Amino acid sequence: MMRRGAAAAAIFGMVLSMTAAARLEAAEPPRRVVSVNLCTDQLALLLAAPGQLVSVSRLAHDPTMAALAGAAQGIPANSGKAEEIYLLRPDLVLAGTYTTRQSLDMLRRLGIRVEAFPPEQSLDDIRRHIRRMGALLGREAAAEALLARFEADLAVLARPRTAASPLAAVYFGAAGTAGRDSLVDAVLAAAGWRNLAAEIGVVGVGLLPLERLVVARPDAVIGEAPDPGGPALAHASYRHPALLAAIRSATGVTVLPDRLTICGGPFTLEAVRQLRALGDRVATARPPAGDGRTAPGPGAAPDIEARP
Repeated sequence: MMRRGAAAAAIFGMVLSMTAAARLEAAEPPRRVVSVNLCTDQLALLLAAPGQLVSVSRLAHDPTMAALAGAAQGIPANSGKAEEIYLLRPDLVLAGTYTTRQSLDMLRRLGIRVEAFPPEQSLDDIRRHIRRMGALLGREAAAEALLARFEADLAVLARPRTAASPLAAVYFGAAGTAGRDSLVDAVLAAAGWRNLAAEIGVVGVGLLPLERLVVARPDAVIGEAPDPGGPALAHASYRHPALLAAIRSATGVTVLPDRLTICGGPFTLEAVRQLRALGDRVATARPPAGDGRTAPGPGAAPDIEARP
């Protein structure tokens, strides 16, 4: 009986020791971090200690998609497959909430810690994600310093969005747009622009009918950069006569680089700076108030018929 009790006590002691060791390990910053998502790539590149980030997603090396593609050079890229990630021996995997669930579930079953970040939809999301990434990497001080620079730069750039602010129409391929609760809308607001899509009720990524754009007579049309892979069917609407006429009548036209708004970070303020500069140009040439540049309500009927 005594021997049995001593054995039980020994086992209990081993469990306590293992638990304490696990807690100590969890409290230590991860040494081998792998990111499988473009947006976590960017945050990790900004905050990771030298040598801490051992792999990033393939998109991190694409300068058309990644604002920090230059910083990612020299860091091996991964395809996000569970078996590939496992062989990298990570103690932390950074992912997006839309990363392939099967891969993340398999990594978790293998005992690897996985942390998933949702897409940034506001400047507050950027702030939260910087702090969260700093905590995960054991780089809280670096995160706070980065946030301080972010707030200082934003304070210089920000302008209020009011009813008198210029109206922008965001128009991507296949009549795509970005309305309320999107990072693009947050950037427009910070730069002092109204957003046509938000004003007609679009939430997140949605569609902006060409008729609505033409009727609204926006002060600026904001598009996306051409696909480097060549012409795409989704961009056929860019050649529509009604859109070309709207662009000609708009005071400002610009392209918002994908790399500044696909993910959120301090680099997103470059989009705010570009849109603020566009606003300055529009302000010097904007028609007087009352010229009819208003967003039609959700039920408003267009007064043109767009013909292909």
